[in-house]
Amino acid sequence: MDILWQYQFRIILLGDSTVGKSSLLKRFTDGIYSDVADPTVGVDFYARSLDIEPGVKIKLQLWDTAGQERFRSITTSYYRNSVGGLLVFDLTIRKTFDHVREWHKEVSEHILPHHMVYILIGHKSDLNKDRKVSRDEAEDLAAELGIRYVETSAKCNINVDRAFELLTKDIYELMKMGEIVTRDGWDGVKSGLTAKVLYPADDEEELATAVPERGCHC
Repeated sequence: MDILWQYQFRIILLGDSTVGKSSLLKRFTDGIYSDVADPTVGVDFYARSLDIEPGVKIKLQLWDTAGQERFRSITTSYYRNSVGGLLVFDLTIRKTFDHVREWHKEVSEHILPHHMVYILIGHKSDLNKDRKVSRDEAEDLAAELGIRYVETSAKCNINVDRAFELLTKDIYELMKMGEIVTRDGWDGVKSGLTAKVLYPADDEEELATAVPERGCHC
């Protein structure tokens, strides 16, 4: 039986083929790494839950998309139903970094008028001697896109959990601010049976200072 969760976020991994999206997901969800990985065909599905704050468990639906052009018509159908995206590039292959803007633009255009919460991932940080993209370059791109940047290694288990946790927390904070809400027909965010009532910051202050009503509140 699934553990009760307050919200479910659908997260999609984006980027060229061979950047290590599947390796990141297997490390995050199963705690394993393999040097041999079959290319993703279409879309693969993973899941894991995170405790974001006391009493708030978020279930993550994680979609691993194929980076090859021939699968693009399949993967684009998943864009609109995702609330978060990891833009992944390989630190040792320059062209995968150069393609990040294209991935960001393609997804952002497909989901209009809505938006997705992104995080930029420079993967394979364990191969530092083969690095073709500097941290400064990657951080500049992240700043240009208005998103976070994290360097990871699925092989050495460096910052993998942190990357997913940061993205999940960013989405949750936007929900508390009222900038992301559940919508009928949209699978990006779903409320569980024990969903927590979220109030924008101003409403929380009003509630905290409100004079309690008399009577029983059992």
